[in-house]
This record gives sequence, structure tokens and C-alpha cells, in this order.
Amino acid sequence: MQSYEFLLIIAVILLSTKVFGLLSERVHMPQVVGALIAGIILGPSVLGLVEETDFLLKTSEIGVIILMFMAGLDTDIEELKKTGIASFVIALIGVLVPLGAGTLLYLGFFPDPSDPLHLLKAVFVGVVLTATSVSITVETLREMGRLKGKVGTAILGAAIIDDIMGIVVLTLVSAMTDPTVNPISVLLRIVAFFVLVVVVGLIMYRLFRVMTKEWGNHRRIAIYGFAFCLILSFVAEHYFGIADITGAYFAGLILCNIMEAREYINKKMTVLGYMIFSPIFFASIGIKTELDGMTASLLVFSVALLVVAILTKIVGCGLGAKIMGFTWSDSLSVGLGMVSRGEVALIVAQKGAQSGLVDSSLFPPIVLVVIVTTLITPILLKLFMKQPAEGSAPEIRHEHI
Repeated sequence: MQSYEFLLIIAVILLSTKVFGLLSERVHMPQVVGALIAGIILGPSVLGLVEETDFLLKTSEIGVIILMFMAGLDTDIEELKKTGIASFVIALIGVLVPLGAGTLLYLGFFPDPSDPLHLLKAVFVGVVLTATSVSITVETLREMGRLKGKVGTAILGAAIIDDIMGIVVLTLVSAMTDPTVNPISVLLRIVAFFVLVVVVGLIMYRLFRVMTKEWGNHRRIAIYGFAFCLILSFVAEHYFGIADITGAYFAGLILCNIMEAREYINKKMTVLGYMIFSPIFFASIGIKTELDGMTASLLVFSVALLVVAILTKIVGCGLGAKIMGFTWSDSLSVGLGMVSRGEVALIVAQKGAQSGLVDSSLFPPIVLVVIVTTLITPILLKLFMKQPAEGSAPEIRHEHI
């Protein structure tokens, strides 16, 4: 007999994320914080009402794809051109600093010269710390009305470049243990993907301009736009080994200069995302938290890893921003916006576990770091980032319930 329990799970997640989201707004925090707390409470660590299932994984993946598609639609191309080099420098230093610090931390806590893979395991912990997931940053900046500004664009650009650099580093490290992995072929796939994005982008840009003139704000425009986003996400992940959120972001980026289509698609995506997929995505991050089996030594390592994870992104990305001429305040905001590790780090850690470079005992501390950095990023942004000038409109409006 077919089970319909997933319907109840969706209802519980939607209700709890909304209630805790509204409560978090009461204390001047983004609704994202409430959604994450709701996920932790519902998950195995507290009440154990909801477990991570294949259904939740796939639904939350759609949620993050929608968020990044909307982020691409919201991106100001002219501003991205101005911060293009800045985003690269921010991403580069923001990868190198956590990579080095994570490696040294592991070597300090777990010295084992007899293990031939010891150094590679240490490097892989550093690789996990290089990952950045800005989905929660995107949501927070959107609520604060700062997504389209210089800082928001730099963070989004740096996150995309960070993702690519992380894939390169991940592949190179994995290649040392698996002779079948060819780093050169991965680099070629990355270049090929960007060539594809340029070619497909030119075609789809002209096609959507024609469709917009022909049909105006018709529902089919939003459907075609979202379908294009999903296809490019699939192609990026399946054929090029690049994270699907990168494909989603570039799909939005391709359409962002078609003002009529951009606004209409964004409006429809907002309804679709915030009704079901985004709450499930944010709650699923909380549900991933499992603290069973944490020993005292692992707990100490977790705290140290957490401190290193936060400081290295703030220092690395903030330093990169300062080098590129950002003010100290904006540099801090950029660093804070890159702190969240999210699902990207979990994927990297899982790949490390599969290749034998991340011990199973280290997986809970890594997951804990991911959850905590995801939780505190919107809080830190709220505390330290300047609000937009009075009179500026927020970039998304939440309906009152």
C-alpha cells in the first residue's frame, strides 16, 4: 500500500518554518533563521519527527535551484562587470585561506605519520572549508534589500567563482587517490561549460526577447524560463561536473537583462519558491544535524573547526574585498556573506567519505560546522551589515499571515 506520510511531513515543515520564521522576525532576525531552527527541532537531534529522506533531498534541491535562479534574475549585469575582478580576488583568497588553515588544524589534532593518506585527509578537511553556499546569504540580503548592491553582487560573483575553484581543488585532491580522475579533463569541462553558457545564453536571450514581445506577461514565459533553469542545472551537474546551482544562477543571469520577462518570471518564482520549496530546503539543513556519537575530543575539534571555518572566510574574503578597494565595512560584509557552507560542503564531505579521505568519525563535526555557519551567517549579516538608505524598497515582500 502506498504511503502518503510525505503529505503530513510537508504540512509540518511548512507550518513550523512559517511559525518560527515569524517568531524570528519578531526579534529582528531573518525568517531563514526560524526555518533552520524549525528544521533542527523537527529533526533527529531534538524531536525526531522528521528524518532526511530522498523526497526531502530532491525537494530541497529544487528549492536551492529556485533561490539561485532568482538570484541570477536579480543580478545587475553592469554592477557585476564592475566587480568581476573583485569577485575573482575575493574568491581566490577566500579559498586559499580556509584550505591552508583547515589542513593545519587537522594535522594538529590528528597526527598520524604512519598513514600514507594522512596529508591528503588533512588537505580534504581544508577543501571542505573552502566550499561556500550563499543561498541563505541570498535570502538574507534579499530581506535586507542589499542583494542588488555592490556587496551583494560581489558575494554572488565570488560564490560562483568559489564553487568552480572548489571543484578544481576537490578534483585535484581526489586525483591523488584515484588514478581514473583526470584533472586536465575536469579543467577542460569547466571551460567547455562556460563556452556553452555563452553560446546558449546568446540564443536564449534573443529567443526570450522575441517571446516577450509576442506574448507579453503570459504564464508560458515563466514556465519556459523555469524549464530553461532546470535544464541548464541538469547539464551543469550531469555533463560537466559543476554544481547545479551554478547552472541555475547562469540561467537567471542570461534572462536578467530582459526586463519584462525578468520581473514576471521572478514574481512567479517567488510564489513557487516561498510556498513550498524554499521552506523545505532551509528546514532540511536543520534536519541534517545529528549529534549522536559525539565524543569529547570530537566536540573540541568541532569547536576549533567552527572557529576556523568562520574566521578564515571572514579574513580571506574580507581581505580580498579590501584589496579591491571596498571599505572596511563592506569588506566585513563580504566576508560574513561567504561564511555559510550549506549543502555544498556537505556534498564535498560526502565525496570525501566515499573516496576514503574523510573518516566517518569526522562527518558529524563537519555537518555541525555546516549547520552552525549556516545559522549564524544571517545573524552576523543582520548585526554588522548596514541597512539600505531610508526610502529604498525591499527586494522581496513577505505576505502577512
